[in-house]
Amino acid sequence: MTTDADGTTPATATASVPVIAPDETDPDLRKLYDGFAAAGLIPLWTEIGDLMPLTPRPGAVPHVWQWDTLLPLARRSGDLVPVGRGGERRAIALANPGLPGRPYATPNLWAAIQYLGPREVAPAHRHSQGAFRFILEGEGVWTVVNGDAVEMRPGDLLLTPSMHWHGHHHVGDEPMVWLDGLDIPLVHRLDAGFFEFGEDGVSDRSTPSRSRNERLWGHPGLRPIAAPDTPNSPLMAYRWADTDDALTAQLELEDEGHPGVIEPGRAGIRFTNPATGRDALASLRTEMHRLRPGTTTATRRTVGSSVWQVFRGNGTVTLDDRVIEVAAGDLIAVPSWCALTIAADTRLDLFTFNDAPLYEALNLARTETTTRTETTTRTETTGSTTA
Repeated sequence: MTTDADGTTPATATASVPVIAPDETDPDLRKLYDGFAAAGLIPLWTEIGDLMPLTPRPGAVPHVWQWDTLLPLARRSGDLVPVGRGGERRAIALANPGLPGRPYATPNLWAAIQYLGPREVAPAHRHSQGAFRFILEGEGVWTVVNGDAVEMRPGDLLLTPSMHWHGHHHVGDEPMVWLDGLDIPLVHRLDAGFFEFGEDGVSDRSTPSRSRNERLWGHPGLRPIAAPDTPNSPLMAYRWADTDDALTAQLELEDEGHPGVIEPGRAGIRFTNPATGRDALASLRTEMHRLRPGTTTATRRTVGSSVWQVFRGNGTVTLDDRVIEVAAGDLIAVPSWCALTIAADTRLDLFTFNDAPLYEALNLARTETTTRTETTTRTETTGSTTA
């Protein structure tokens, strides 16, 4: 569906709607409300504005966490907070200012900086929540997922699907820092969470360059016949070298006049389950994007929330009407229906995860894209909730 610059069409432009409401000063009405409250009832006519708004009104707000602030705090926590039973992980959650008192980046997404020092071991456990790690700095760490040791390197995406055992051990001399992403808020609201402790260390202290799951599943376009389909990816590691090659190839094809990029100057890949072709994690979508220097994206608003992290480069993000400079490591929370525009000063590589699989499964997905030229503005709305 396409709209004009003022955001309306003849079919969607709204006229003034008369409001019919009871007299809230009527004593008999107050007694009726008291009766509702005593019976555990709430009338729809007093709540409909919040329950069924004209457009999404998320509690979360657009927000940017600067890496220059986060990293020193993570290092200090490494000096003061041990890793082990009790806290389990030295993970520092992003707390959205619009969700006071909750360690949530958005209502559905949990994001944290995890810091593991040299020779430290994070003990094994498993939980209902699906999780990933996107590696930012350091080397010498292996995560052991269901007994399979997987090396962690900068730029890699590592998965820990729901109810997979996992622990980490560090054999290197410098700390490692990574982004944790989980569906903790969603699982919490659904009352679906289970957690189990494993051994105090990890089951495998080996340090292979290639894990067993990569040897079985890490061959592009080749699926092992004997392996069953799984709702989450059986491949636990998506390597930066492969991601980098794919993004580079898209931009090279654009230079040669061939399709492949998302929009001019912007390449992107999605991490998928090689068994099914769907998202790598059932409840979270994970992607990597690359912008050429000087590229400005179209402005997009999406039902559902996302978190972005700058991996390399510098640029700006516009969140609704706020323009914020971002650099390597910075994290950005984008609530549902927040307008997002990204501009690259240098080559800009960004990792992002979002809750789109949930909205697509519920037939609630919707995206509004606005593209601007010197003379025109065009807005297109797509998704299962459009007419």
